[in-house]
Amino acid sequence: MRTAIYPGSFDPLTNGHLDLIERAVKLFDRVVVAVARNSDKQPLFSLEERVDLVRQAIKHVPNAEVDSFDRLLVDYVNQRNAQAIVRGLRAISDFEFEFQLALMNRKLNEKVETIFMMPKDTYTFLSSRIIKEIARLGGDIHAFVPVHVRAALIEKLKSASE
Repeated sequence: MRTAIYPGSFDPLTNGHLDLIERAVKLFDRVVVAVARNSDKQPLFSLEERVDLVRQAIKHVPNAEVDSFDRLLVDYVNQRNAQAIVRGLRAISDFEFEFQLALMNRKLNEKVETIFMMPKDTYTFLSSRIIKEIARLGGDIHAFVPVHVRAALIEKLKSASE
């Protein structure tokens, strides 16, 4: 079984992330969306909330599942018996950072391949950070995230401001 890991913080999941997941399952037998616990970041949503938001978003996607991890990515890839890491590239600026990560992961475990995928052009400008900022300022994000993510984001920002 060809398994790929699609890691990220997904704070929150965007339609760009969902696009990559839906296309990655066409290339692999199984895609694990791995939500990272990253102590360097201060996510808006808790790890459990992010996992739940992803789970709801991918329930229609065959051969996709969600999990979380808090260790070295290549170790997690080994634990899940995966062969590849899927990473999204939106722009040239993403490439340099992602390329360095891919090379380091290869150095740590030469059996793990990194597959770079570009989102549909309608999603190349999306990032979770930008989505949160638009929502924080009262902008319309319905075209950028799944409906349940939009509702959760609006509720989270509302409760944070109270």
